[in-house]
This record gives sequence, C-alpha cells and structure tokens, in this order.
Amino acid sequence: MTTYQLEVIENTAKKDKPAQDQIPFGQTFTDHMYIMEYETEKGWHEPKIVPYGPISLDPAAMIFHYGQTVFEGMKAYRTEDGRVLLFRPEKNFERLNLSSERLSIPPIDEDLALEHLKQLIKLEKDWVPKTPGTSLYIRPYIISTDANLAVGPSSTYKYMVILSPVGSYFPGGLQPVVIHVEDKFTRAVKGGTGMAKTAGNYSSGYQAQANAKKEGNADVLWLDGVEKRYIEEVGSMNIFFKIDGEVFTPELNGSILKGITRMSIIELLNSWGVPVTEKRMAIDELYEAYQAGKVEEVFGTGTAAVISPVGELNWQGQKMIINNHEIGELSQKLYDTITGIQTGKVEDTLDWTVEIK
Repeated sequence: MTTYQLEVIENTAKKDKPAQDQIPFGQTFTDHMYIMEYETEKGWHEPKIVPYGPISLDPAAMIFHYGQTVFEGMKAYRTEDGRVLLFRPEKNFERLNLSSERLSIPPIDEDLALEHLKQLIKLEKDWVPKTPGTSLYIRPYIISTDANLAVGPSSTYKYMVILSPVGSYFPGGLQPVVIHVEDKFTRAVKGGTGMAKTAGNYSSGYQAQANAKKEGNADVLWLDGVEKRYIEEVGSMNIFFKIDGEVFTPELNGSILKGITRMSIIELLNSWGVPVTEKRMAIDELYEAYQAGKVEEVFGTGTAAVISPVGELNWQGQKMIINNHEIGELSQKLYDTITGIQTGKVEDTLDWTVEIK
C-alpha cells in the first residue's frame, strides 16, 4: 500500500549560508532534501525530508546506462515584506508528469508533490535570499534505480528535490546576446523526447553550444531536425519574435518544451491586447522580415532568466542586428511584470503565485 505520511529528519549540522552577492548558480545547496521511493508493488511511498547528502546507487542502476530520468526547474522568491512565493508550481508538476509519461516513468501525485515541496521550503525558508534578483532554485527530479542492464523501463525509482540559492541571472542588467543559428547539429525531432524535460536533451547540445561560443556567440538557435529550416528553441529556452507589431513564437510540435514562462508570456500578452501567434516559423522567412525592417525584438524565455533579449542572430554568414543590440520595450515590460509578480512587487491579478506560510 502507498504510504504518504511525510517523515522529517532534521539536519543538526547546519551549513553557513553564502554571501548573497556572491552566489554561483547551482553550486550551493541547502541543509535538507526530499526523497520518495517507488516500487511496482507499493507505488510511490515513504516520502522523507532528510539532511542533504550523497545517495547510494548500485553501479548497474539503470539511470547510469539508459538515461531514464526527468527533472523540473522552478524558484522560490523573497518579497520585500519577507514572504516567500512560488510561481505557478502546479504547472511544473503537471509538466513533470508529462515528461514522465514520455520516459515511461510512473506519475507522481501532483497535489502531494506540491504540499511536500511547501513543507521542504518552509523548513529551509532562511535559505531564500533577500537581495534583489536572487532566489532559491528548486530542482525536482526522478531517476531509475533498478540494478539491471536489460533494456526496458525500471521497476524502481527515486523522486528527489534539492534546493540551491542562486544569484541574479543578470547582475549587470539585461544585456542582449549574440546567437548562432545552428544548421548542423539537432536538438530534438518530432516524436522524440524534445517535449520532455530529460537529461539527454541538454547534453546533446553541448558540442554545438561550445562551437558557437568559440565564434563569439552566447548560444545557439536550434532548427528542426528534418529540414533544418524551422525555428524551435534558443539554447534551453523558448523563443519569441516581435515582427511588425505582432509577437510570434514557434508552435508546440512535439519537439519543443512547453515552457511555463512561455505560457505565462502568451497569457500576459493576450491580457494586454498584444497580438501573439503560435505558428511554424522558418528561418528564411525571418530573414526576409529582417531585410524588410520588420523584426523589432527577439527574446528567449525560461525559468532561469525569465527574459533573455537577443541582439544579434548569425545565420549562414548573415548578421541580423536586432533593435541596435538594445533590449526592446516589450521585452523589458514582460521582464518587469513577471519578475514583479514573482517577488510581490506587482499585483498578482492572475493568481499565479503560491505563498509558503
């Protein structure tokens, strides 16, 4: 029988917290973590909050050999009056289960996952930094743990959540970046795992990103894996274009991640009366619009940066300079609004935040 009684084992050896103006991304972790086990006969069971530390896995654990894993990324934010807010966490757990379905991993109870996450953050509340631009990064993930080299889904899993205080993504302010349009390597294909948040989607992009950075680019804009023509994502973010007063973003086609920030931006634009269209977008059509002087803004979106403005796109020897390498008015407004909602500075009329009490 599934056991959902949460056990809490407090860490008696608390760590020193880092200086809030010197927090590297993803290298500092809090005092506690969350673990829940899965077995076919028992289902998900024995949820625990325990001291942060190493875990023990058999060398034959299937995660090491076949990569059956999914993860999520979200943040907790400190408001000026000391409250701690989550931003649309139910959407992250919903997406975690969508990823799990694609990777043949049993679903978790989304309501229970959110309730237990609240308990973990409540215990670690002092780790949520106060300095503007900082936050507590939340990483839920599931790994397959069967000691078995046969190819097939595992029958046992670990669901875990670790927390990491992180500094401002833009310590010097929002600066438009230079992006290389990748036409050799492929991030994902329709019918593959591009719509899931799984490890292989990220490591398979490292070589293309490294090559792009050698040429002075910050990241890559991925095209579809079949025709190398249709725009998909930029780095590990969704991508938006403001063209002749209208906003466009590639439609979800099975190879593009359903971003929570992407969803929020579309909903915000709709509420503002700004035309926004999800459609199949070709890179050559974008270039034609650029030559006609119609491309006004380009920006990536994701949990880490919220908005990452693009100042230049390099495609087949052609440079597309976007808005004179300056952040656009709409990009800035979206960034200010979403980060304002996340930190309690802007009224949350859309009921997107969840307070940790």
